[in-house]
Amino acid sequence: MIRRLTLTTITLSALLATTLLASGGNTSSTPAMGQQQKMGSGQKMMKKKRKHSPFLIKRGLPHLTKLLMKSWNDEALALSKAQQEKLMKVRQETIGGLKQIKPQVAQMTKAIVQGSRAGTKTTALEGQVEKLAALEAEATIIHLRCIEETKAILTPKQLAYIIQKKQMQKAQKMQAKKAN
Repeated sequence: MIRRLTLTTITLSALLATTLLASGGNTSSTPAMGQQQKMGSGQKMMKKKRKHSPFLIKRGLPHLTKLLMKSWNDEALALSKAQQEKLMKVRQETIGGLKQIKPQVAQMTKAIVQGSRAGTKTTALEGQVEKLAALEAEATIIHLRCIEETKAILTPKQLAYIIQKKQMQKAQKMQAKKAN
């Protein structure tokens, strides 16, 4: 019961924040979440197009198989054929599970936002919000399972290498951003 209430509360908070931002309720002088400000030659603020994440936890969890795909033939990573086969299986299972959930999450999110904008009472939206929270939780569990299985396939040295490589890429990206 408490877990369900917590999921509902988190999802409602995210929904309210999304609705507020989408309706122009942002009163701060900074761009809204998901927006970038382009400067120069009279260009208006442009919205950054973001893909909707089907996960309950939107940031912080690594997409290890995606990182590995980018370094698949990296000699320093040195994946064996057996590891590659196992990792491909994990990736296919993960993507297969998420392909079923992601469209449902996007559709439910859109319906809830439209209902909220149309003035639908919160009590009427509660069931949809609970279903959305359950779908996002399911997607997050699939993601966590993928991380766990990937870590079990890699050696500690390989895992450390891929995480270090990701951190270096992130640092380079931040430096490039600061330079612009």
